[in-house]
Amino acid sequence: MHFKSSLSNLNISIVILNKNKRTVYISTKDYLKSKEDFQLLFDSDKQILITSPQPDQDKLGSYYEDQSYISHSDNKKGIVPFVYYLVKKRTIRKKTRLINKKLGRIGTLLDIGIGTGDFILSAKEQGWDVSGIEPSDKARGQASNKGLDVKKGLGDISHKSYDVITLWHVLEHLPGLQRTIEQIESMLNPGGILIVAVPNFRSFDAKHYKEHWAAYDVPRHLWHFSRESMKKLFSKDLVMISKLPMIFDSFYVSLLSEKYKGNRLAIPKAFLVGLWSNISAWKTKEYSSLIYCFKKQI
Repeated sequence: MHFKSSLSNLNISIVILNKNKRTVYISTKDYLKSKEDFQLLFDSDKQILITSPQPDQDKLGSYYEDQSYISHSDNKKGIVPFVYYLVKKRTIRKKTRLINKKLGRIGTLLDIGIGTGDFILSAKEQGWDVSGIEPSDKARGQASNKGLDVKKGLGDISHKSYDVITLWHVLEHLPGLQRTIEQIESMLNPGGILIVAVPNFRSFDAKHYKEHWAAYDVPRHLWHFSRESMKKLFSKDLVMISKLPMIFDSFYVSLLSEKYKGNRLAIPKAFLVGLWSNISAWKTKEYSSLIYCFKKQI
């Protein structure tokens, strides 16, 4: 059964899937590596988009094996990697200030999906007792060379608990979403802080770029979140204490999106779209990416 909808002001063809009662929100592809086609299914109960089909877990790692996958490398050559490096350098300082402010003291920190480890390295230098999770052998090796305690998976440290757990653009990558969230919650100390940063598929830049929106990043991103979904995914033991915008993300994501569209004037166009996305979000609060801060009840 097919019909047309103006969902979110987009001319998207909606398909009712009788089996699981989910709808096709948009069709896109893996622009980074495989060029394979995927659909994003809208789950109305959780207000979340789900990548379909999702690769088998043993094959998922192959989609990250590309030199242009920036978060697994310290490479600064080229426009996009250099912009990423500048943004990362600035945001690391903001991240460490945030965990210091939210917890109010130095404590134990677990960062899930550390990439090459620069964030927890900065936290370690400030006195934090840090641990990290990174499934990528390449990125984990670079982080370990910086003197960091890095494990491959949550199962390696499930017996420990932490004052702060952070996931900076990582939740969207994790298989078994609800089960993994429950495991993360169980590792957080009472009164502890959980910080989750994710892209927002209801942002202006997402609507503008549609299937070319770089933050869909299928199939590496298995899930795609809205502000509403972040209220529904976590248990009542976690209280959302604040939401913060990631201002620079709209510019970086727009730059990648323009690249995927093949536009020659990528930089000026990306700047204008990123700027307008942030301006419009002052009213709507639908920023390109948001940081959600939760506190575990005592």
